[in-house]
Amino acid sequence: MNRLGRKASETLIEMAPSADDDIAVLTKFKLLQSEGEESNGPLCETLSTAGSEVPSSSEIDKRHQSKDSIFFRDGVRRIDFVLSYVDDLNKEWEKKLERRKEFESNLQKAGLELETEDKKESEDGKIYFVKIHAPWEVLITYAEVLNIKVPIKENDIPSMVENPLDCMLTPFRLPEKVMHPEPDYFTAPFSKEKQELYLINDESTFFSPSMRNRIVNYILTRCPYGTEEGKKKFGIKRLLNNGTYSAAYPLHDCQYWKKASDPNCDNERYTLYMEWARFLRFYKEQPLDLIRKYYGEKIGIYFAWLGFYTEMLFLAAVVGVICFLYGLFTMDENMSSKEICDPAIGGEIIMCPLCDRECEYWRLNTTCESSEYSHLFDNVATLFFAIFMGIWVTLFLEFWKRRQARLKYEWDLVDFEEEQQQLQLRPEYEAKCTQKKKNPVTQEMEPYLPLTSQAVRFCISGTTVLFWVSLIIASMIAVIVYRLAVYAAFASLMENTQTLQPISGLLTPQLATSVTASCLNFVIIMILNFIYERIAIWITDMEIPRTHMEYENRLTMKMFLFQFVNYYSSCFYVAFFKGKFVGYPGAYTYMFNRWRNEECDPAGCLIELTTQLTIVMAGKQIWGNIQEAIVPWICNWWGRRKARNNPENLYSRWEQDHDLQTFGALGLFYEYLEMVIQFGFITLFVASFPLAPLLALMNNILEIRVDSWKLTTQYRRPVAAKAHSIGVWQEILNGMAILSVVTNAFIVAFTSDMIPRLVYYYAYSESDDSPMSGYINNSLSVFLISDFPERNKPKTNPENFVICRYRDYRYPPDHERRYLHTMQFWHILAAKLAFIIIMEHVVFIVKFFVAWMIPDVPADVKAKIKREKYLTQKILHEYELEKLKERLCQGDKRATEKEFIATEGKMELSRAM
Repeated sequence: MNRLGRKASETLIEMAPSADDDIAVLTKFKLLQSEGEESNGPLCETLSTAGSEVPSSSEIDKRHQSKDSIFFRDGVRRIDFVLSYVDDLNKEWEKKLERRKEFESNLQKAGLELETEDKKESEDGKIYFVKIHAPWEVLITYAEVLNIKVPIKENDIPSMVENPLDCMLTPFRLPEKVMHPEPDYFTAPFSKEKQELYLINDESTFFSPSMRNRIVNYILTRCPYGTEEGKKKFGIKRLLNNGTYSAAYPLHDCQYWKKASDPNCDNERYTLYMEWARFLRFYKEQPLDLIRKYYGEKIGIYFAWLGFYTEMLFLAAVVGVICFLYGLFTMDENMSSKEICDPAIGGEIIMCPLCDRECEYWRLNTTCESSEYSHLFDNVATLFFAIFMGIWVTLFLEFWKRRQARLKYEWDLVDFEEEQQQLQLRPEYEAKCTQKKKNPVTQEMEPYLPLTSQAVRFCISGTTVLFWVSLIIASMIAVIVYRLAVYAAFASLMENTQTLQPISGLLTPQLATSVTASCLNFVIIMILNFIYERIAIWITDMEIPRTHMEYENRLTMKMFLFQFVNYYSSCFYVAFFKGKFVGYPGAYTYMFNRWRNEECDPAGCLIELTTQLTIVMAGKQIWGNIQEAIVPWICNWWGRRKARNNPENLYSRWEQDHDLQTFGALGLFYEYLEMVIQFGFITLFVASFPLAPLLALMNNILEIRVDSWKLTTQYRRPVAAKAHSIGVWQEILNGMAILSVVTNAFIVAFTSDMIPRLVYYYAYSESDDSPMSGYINNSLSVFLISDFPERNKPKTNPENFVICRYRDYRYPPDHERRYLHTMQFWHILAAKLAFIIIMEHVVFIVKFFVAWMIPDVPADVKAKIKREKYLTQKILHEYELEKLKERLCQGDKRATEKEFIATEGKMELSRAM
C-alpha cells in the first residue's frame, strides 16, 4: 500500500457561505504553494494551451498516435471531463470569452488541471476542446465532501450456498469477470486524515472513472464565472444555456466496437457492448455490477428494475396465454355466439337501428364473427386472470423490494443518504433566490423563496396543469363526437358498397368506427404528449424547486398525471361509459342534444376495449422504440458523415463523443415514465386483454437491448449519480396496483358479459340440458316500431318490420309497465355490485397477506449488513486506537490516557452491540 507524502499544493475547501456572497453554498478555493515551487508547480503546468505551446516533432508524433487516448498529451493525466465551445464572432463574443476565462480560471483555482485543444486540431476546424483532469488532492478533498465510500478491507463474509439448480441456468449466465468486474470490499466514507486506512495501491486508479466524473461535475456545477446584473453567476448548466460552452461531458473509455490500443484503458464500454448491448444477447442476464461501475448506481438501478420487471412479466404472460388459449379452444362451445350465428335464431332477430334516420334495421347474425372473437377475451378465464393479476402485482412489488434491498447491500448504498446529492440546493435555486434567512438546523444564512412568491408560482403551475388536463378531456370528447358522427357514414358505406360485403361480417360499422377512432386518438395523444413535455419542464422550472429531489418529484407527478389522463382516458371511456347511458328506442340519450350515444355490440363492449388497448399500447411501444433507437442513430450518422472520410487517428476520442447525442438529466425520467405507463396498461385493463403481458414482455426484451445499445453506442457517457431506489416511481406503482384491482373488478362486472350470463344460468335458464340456450333472446328487449318518434325512425322500412330488438332488460310494449326496467335488470345490477365488493375484498385480503408474509429485506441480507457494520466499525476503531497509541508514544500532549481508555471502551461497546 502506497503511503502518501506531502503534495506540492493542497486544496482547502470552505463549505460555509461567506458574508459578501449571494450564493449560500459557494465553494472557496485557496492554493497554498510550497516554498520554491511558485514557478514550476502543477498550476503553472495547467495554464499551458495548444495555442501557446511549441511542441517538438516527437511530441507531435505522440499526439497523433494517441488521438483515441483518454489522457492528456503527457499520457499520464486522465481526462475526467471535456468542455467544448465554438469561437463564433457575434455580438456576444467578447462576453462569452470573458465568462470562459473567468470560469476556467476559477476551475484552476479549485485545483483542476486544464488542457485546451485548439480548433485547428479538431476535425471540422471550428471547435475548441477544454480537457479537465482532477488531480489526487482534488479527488480526496471532494470524496470527503461527497461522503464517497472507498475500500478498507476485502470482504471475507462467505457467499451464499450455491443452488443445485443453477446449472440449468448456465446458458443464461455471463462470465464471472463480466458480472463481477471487481472484488467485494468492506468500505467506509473517505477521510483525508485516514488515508493510510484505505486500500490505496495506485492513486491513478483508486477512484473509478465514474467517481472521478461525478466529483468534477460537482465542481463544475458550483464554480462561479462572474457577476451579471448585480448577481453572482455560477455553474456549467448556465454556461451551456447561454451558449458560452456547447457541451460538457465525461469521456467513454474506448470505441464500443473494438478494444482500445492503450493498455491503461479498461475497455469497459467494449465489454458492455459485446455482452449487454447487442440484441443477440437478449436471453442473457444483465451485467449489473459492470453497468453500475461504468454508469453509476442511478442508471444501474433502472436496468435492475427493468430486468426484474421483465422477468416477472414472463409468469404473467404465460398465464395470459393460457387464458387466451382457453377462450380459443372453447369458441365452438359458446352458446351465445352459436345463437347469434344461427340463421334460425340470430338471422330472425331484427335489431333496432344504431343511429337516427340514416341507419337501417339489421339482423343479429351480421355480428356473428365479432361475437365469436369476443369470446376469446370474455369468458370464465377472464375472471381468473383478473384475480391472478391483482395478486401478481403484489408479488412483483414485494419481490422487487427484496431485490432492491439486496442491491443496496451489494452496491454499498445501505447508509446512503439523499442529502449527499438530491437534497443539496440546486444552483438555479441559489441563483434566483436573492433573499436569505437563517437555517434553524445549521444556524447559517441560506437563500429562500418567500411564501407569497411560492403561492403565486404554485397557482400559475396548478392552473396550467389543470388547463392541459382539461384539454386532454376535451380532445377525448372530440374523439367521442367523431365516433358518433361517423358511425352512420360507416354503416351506410358498408351497406351500399358491394366490395366490402365479403368482410362485412368481420368489419362491422362498430369495429370500423372503433379502429379509426383509436388511431385518431393515438395521433392526438402523441401530439399532446410532445407539447406537454415542454410545458411541464417550463412550469417546474418556474416553481424553482429547492433541491434536485424536489425538482424530479414535481416534474414526475406533473408528467405522470398528464400521461395517465392522456393514455388511459379513451380506455376508461370504452370500459365504463360506452353503452352504459344509451337510453332505449324512442327515448335515446344524446350528447350535446345532437349526437346519439353509442351502443355496445350485442356480444358486449369488451372486444372494443381490447381493440382500443391494443392499438394505443402497441402504437406507443412501436413509436417509443423508433424515437429511442432510430432517431439518435440518424442524428449521429448525419453528424459523423464527414468524419467517416477522415483517417481514424485524426478523429479524437473527445471529438467522437462530442458527435454523440446527449443523455440529459431527464433521460432516465422518460425511461421510467414509459415503463410505468406500460405497467398501467397491463394492470388497469388486463381483464379485457390477457395477451397484454405478452406484448409487454416482448417489448421489454427489446427495450432492454435498445436502451443499452443507445446508451453504449449513441449517447455521450452520462455523469455518474447515486440512487438507492427507483424513488417516487415506487409509490406510483403501489397506487396503480391498488387502482388496478378496482378497475378490473368493474371491467368484469360492467364491461364484460360475465355477470348477466351467470345470473341467467342460475336464475332464469329454462332448459336443464342446455342452461345457456335462450340467453340471447332473454337479453334483448322488444320495441314497437310504430312508437318511434320521427327523429329516430329510419327513412325506409322495406320489409315492413313491426318490432325490433335492442340490448337491455325492459318490459315489452304490451306490458302495463312498458319500456321500464324489469326485475331481471335490478337482479343483474345487484349481482354486479356484489361481485365488485367480493372480488375487491378477496384480492385485497390476499394482497395484504402476501405483502405481510414477504419481508422487504431478506434475512441473509440483514445478517450481512449487521456483520459488515460490525467489522467496519471494528476496523475503524482499531485504527483510531493504533493512531492514539502512536501519539502517546511520541509524547503528544493532546493525547491523554483517558482518551485512550475512552476509545478502547468505544470499541468494546461496539463489539458487544
